[in-house]
Amino acid sequence: MRADVNGLSWRKSSYSNGEGGNCVEVSDDLRGIVPVRDTKRGGAGPVLVFPFAAWAPFIQAVKAQA
Repeated sequence: MRADVNGLSWRKSSYSNGEGGNCVEVSDDLRGIVPVRDTKRGGAGPVLVFPFAAWAPFIQAVKAQA
């Protein structure tokens, strides 16, 4: 799956640690897909794109483990 991720607004995941280590950012700008990137890499790193249908169950599973 490919998506144009230029110009998206990003937010840091609430599950990222606050010390600048294991952090991810997600964008809610694109309908039906969720782009994800490593905060440490910012706009210079790769972006993984997930269909929302796969992302929602993943987030539910993460919350269940917290």
